Amino acid sequence: MQAAAPLIFRRGPSLGTRFAGYALIALVLLVADARLRYLEQVRAAAAFVLYPLETVARMPAVLGARAADFFVTQAALYRENESLRKERLLATEEVQRLRALERENAQLRRLIGAAPSVARSRTLAEILFETRDAYSRRVAIDRGGAQGVKLGQPVIDHAGVIGQVTRVFAFTAEVSLITDKSQSIPVQDVRSGLRSVTFGTGRDAVVELGFIPINADIQIGDQLVTSGIDGLYPPGLPVAVIENIERNAAFSYARVTCRPLGGVSSWNRVVVLGDGPALPDNTLGGARLVAPPVASPAPEAASAVAPGVAPPPASPGGVTR
Repeated sequence: MQAAAPLIFRRGPSLGTRFAGYALIALVLLVADARLRYLEQVRAAAAFVLYPLETVARMPAVLGARAADFFVTQAALYRENESLRKERLLATEEVQRLRALERENAQLRRLIGAAPSVARSRTLAEILFETRDAYSRRVAIDRGGAQGVKLGQPVIDHAGVIGQVTRVFAFTAEVSLITDKSQSIPVQDVRSGLRSVTFGTGRDAVVELGFIPINADIQIGDQLVTSGIDGLYPPGLPVAVIENIERNAAFSYARVTCRPLGGVSSWNRVVVLGDGPALPDNTLGGARLVAPPVASPAPEAASAVAPGVAPPPASPGGVTR
C-alpha cells in the first residue's frame, strides 16, 4: 500500500487563487456592510464583547492623565479658579437676558397660538479616541444605547456644533464630525438671513458652504448658525464662520470656505442632544390637489338666477369660474 504524501507536499489551490477568493469575500462583505447594513448586528455584538478589553487597554492612559491632574500646582488651580469666576460673572448678565427673552418668546407664542418650544434632553459624554480611518473624521464617545444615545442625535460643545451620532453601540457611540465628507447641516447667515447648507471637506477645521450664488449677500466674518429646517438640529446653534469667498463669473456658484466654531479637534467633553419634537407628515409631497366635483345647476335654478341669462361655462376640471 502506497504511503500518503507528507503534509508539506500536498497540493491545493495556488496562492493567487486563494488571494483572489479572500479578496472577493472581503469585497462582498464591504459592499454588504456599506449598502445593505447586514453587519450592524455583528458589529454591535463585537463591540459589546470587546468593550471590557478596550477599557483595560485605555486604563494606562486614563491613569496617567489622572495622575497628571492630581499633581497640578496650587498656582495653576488658583489661576483657573480666578478665570472661571470672571467668566461666571460675565455670563450672569447674558443668562438673565436670555431668560427674559425666553419668557417674552413664550408669551408671544401664547398670543399667536403657536405651539410651545420643546426642551431637549442632554447627555454629557467624553471623547475616547479618534477612529483609525484616514479618510473620515469620526470620534468615539463613552456613552451609548444604555445611556439613551440614539442614532442621528446632534453633538455639541460649549462653542458650537461638533457633529452627529452615526453609530450606536451598547456603551459607546461613534460621532461623525461636521468636517467629515458625509455630513451636511442646514445653516443660516446671522447677518443677512441667507439659508444654505454646509458640507464637510474631509479636512480638519474646514467646511464648505454649498450652492451660494455669486451675487449672494455674504461676507467674510459672517457667522452661520443652524436653521432648524431639517428637524434634527435645533435652530440657533453656532456652526461656522466664513473665512474665504471666491467669486468667478465663469461659474454660477461661489466657493465659500468656513471655519467650524465647535472644537472638532480640541475638546474632550461634549453634549449629546436628545430628540426634538416630532415633525408633521409631509402631506404635499407627491400629492395632487384635485378640486371637488361641482354638480351642474338644475334648469329651474339656472333660469331663476337671471331670466334670459345663460349660466357661466364650466372649466375643464369641472369647477365653475
